[in-house]
Amino acid sequence: MQFHREKLKELILHVSKKARLRDLGSIKLNKVLWFSDITAYLHLGEPITGETYLKRQFGPVSSHLPILLEELKEARKIVVRDSILGGYDKKEYIALADPDLSQFSAEEISIVDEFIDFVCNQNTAESISELSHNRIWELAEIGEEIPYSAAFASNLGEINEEDIRWAKEEMTRV
Repeated sequence: MQFHREKLKELILHVSKKARLRDLGSIKLNKVLWFSDITAYLHLGEPITGETYLKRQFGPVSSHLPILLEELKEARKIVVRDSILGGYDKKEYIALADPDLSQFSAEEISIVDEFIDFVCNQNTAESISELSHNRIWELAEIGEEIPYSAAFASNLGEINEEDIRWAKEEMTRV
């Protein structure tokens, strides 16, 4: 799996620009990235960014996020501000630059935008953390990488002829 560093940085900017400030903190930013990458992997055959996600207490987290946020701050493209929401510490992400979306397909941006809405507008940090504690998350130990292939564990069902045909096509493609 190839990691696309610049693509992830632009995605961080896109999420920060599109989500409402009050609705996006570190938990939700990580979940938008995770759900977008894993959904793209399942539906498009590869993740959007190729990021490595680690199992943490509140769900999968981007392993490069702290470093990339520092790079974006140094480039004056984002501000990360500490705040308090409901008695809890919260990070706020304010995009100061427009993201360059030219390296993304329309399908990829559509997936990300759906998850910005789902994660940020339809869930709390607590509820989205609970949703990310699924079969995929359970397959790793705290601190371990969650492999993209674990996504197939959450979608197992009865295997039919179409599934077998698809698997054979994928094997020859790879």
